[in-house]
Amino acid sequence: MAQTPTRFAFCGRVSTEDQQDPDASRLWQLRRAKALIEPTGGTIVTEYFDIGHTRALPWKRRPQASTLLSTLPSPNRDFDAVVIGEPQRAFYGNQFGNTFPLFVHYGVPLWVPEVGGPIDPENEAHDLIMSVFGGMSKGERNRVKVRVRAAMASQAAMEGRFLGGRPPYGYRLRDLGPHPNPAKAADGKRLYGLEPDPVTAPIVARIFTEYLRGLGIFAIAENLTRDGILSPSAYDPARNPHRDTRAWAKSAVRAILTNPRYTGRQIWNRQSKFEALLDIDDVSLGYTTAMRWNTQDKWIVSKAIVHTPLVDDETFAQVQDVLATRARKSAPHQQHRTRNPYLLRGRITCDVCSRRMQGQWSHGTAYYRCRFPEEYALANRIEHPRNIFLRESWITPPLDDWLARAFMPHRIDNTIDLMAAAQPDIETQDATETAARAMIADCDAKLATHRAALEAGADPKLVTEWMTETQAKRARAEAELRTASRGVDVRMSRDEIARLVRSVSDLGAVIRQAETQDKADIYRELGLALAYIPGRTMVRAEIHLDPHGNDKTPRLQRNRGEMVCVRGGT
Repeated sequence: MAQTPTRFAFCGRVSTEDQQDPDASRLWQLRRAKALIEPTGGTIVTEYFDIGHTRALPWKRRPQASTLLSTLPSPNRDFDAVVIGEPQRAFYGNQFGNTFPLFVHYGVPLWVPEVGGPIDPENEAHDLIMSVFGGMSKGERNRVKVRVRAAMASQAAMEGRFLGGRPPYGYRLRDLGPHPNPAKAADGKRLYGLEPDPVTAPIVARIFTEYLRGLGIFAIAENLTRDGILSPSAYDPARNPHRDTRAWAKSAVRAILTNPRYTGRQIWNRQSKFEALLDIDDVSLGYTTAMRWNTQDKWIVSKAIVHTPLVDDETFAQVQDVLATRARKSAPHQQHRTRNPYLLRGRITCDVCSRRMQGQWSHGTAYYRCRFPEEYALANRIEHPRNIFLRESWITPPLDDWLARAFMPHRIDNTIDLMAAAQPDIETQDATETAARAMIADCDAKLATHRAALEAGADPKLVTEWMTETQAKRARAEAELRTASRGVDVRMSRDEIARLVRSVSDLGAVIRQAETQDKADIYRELGLALAYIPGRTMVRAEIHLDPHGNDKTPRLQRNRGEMVCVRGGT
């Protein structure tokens, strides 16, 4: 007879902090788990609880659940079995079938309250029960999505309600009072609508007028830039922080001309989320979510005018007719999406405008191009060639030679010294992070005091209010801590750099012999950054070794650089 395990690992999950209290969710799941194992003498010795991760993510992509799976093979793990509080929180769809075989393989029992103990891999009823719970979990999520989308479509079409998001250029948000949902109103949420922005609304009307007078999109962008009118990204940098703010772009003008919100009607569902397989070769990794534009027949348009129009319906319709006519005359080339191998994808920038160069595959060869003047108006007086092209095969040989020289056995120590000395002095913890940690510790102490008062017989309603307020403060502090931590870089010691560099015995030979994808991975791990200087037909190459794989370090903080001549020109 098998011995009953006494050391358990608790596994649970809560989706979002906005909709649920993570502490409360963890406690009730933990209580169910303890009620199952304590009568047999079991105790929970460790916990794996994911916060803020949807159930649709497989266990491999949930941080705590993934850590649990990686611990199963270890003979020195500190638990003998795993218990979960609720199967619908843990498993979604067919996740049980993809996960439970690992528990069976490593001999780790999985206890579930709905089964009354450990799941028997030979019991068909147990397998059926868990499959049913996975299906119920998936169905529940799908029902919520359908109901929410149906409600939002009705609110947009019938009420013309503003359903969130940033206001379009030319409008700003207007407070319309408390939220109509009593529960949300009690939480302080407000209802908002759109009203004309006195600064940008006239610009929208001007764009429509000039387009109907015969000016093209690029000519309009030039005129606006020449007149010193800020582009949408420059007027409100938070809208598109990745956009160039020096001039109006053709895409910005086109987006304004095609946005029906300027007629005073509310539009919803122009974009929607869709799920695509993360890896078509490994379906068990689940899906990734992205946004895509919907066709016009799927848009939800309010029946009535609900905010002040900036253009009338007739003007908007005329503009759409002209756009359609010009599109037919230009006969645009149909793009075929192909996945071509680019060694330097996202790693090379144009030194003139500091924008990332785009990959282009031509005649079986990889190129990188910058067409800044083709997208942004020329009236900004930036001296930039109309087209800059750089062939990948012109870069890689001298680049690989430079890397090979820098990491040759007799030069590697000098390279490591230079990389270590080039790192900036960075504080390990700033004042914001310190204050946030102190606030979290203070809130934890207060929560413990509140729970003790509740157990001692204090007024539950009053204690609940205290706990809600404290938990809100703790959540804000955690958000500040996450923000501060993302902005803090880590200075590597010389030994850490040496371990990373020496992990590849002969870097030069490895790079020369590597396949395309492997070489791209090496460039990424080295933190390679390139800047093309077209006037001198040179490329500045820099590397930045980062133990956390941070590939977004500012150029001035990178560790080592060299100028490399390349063939070709502008």
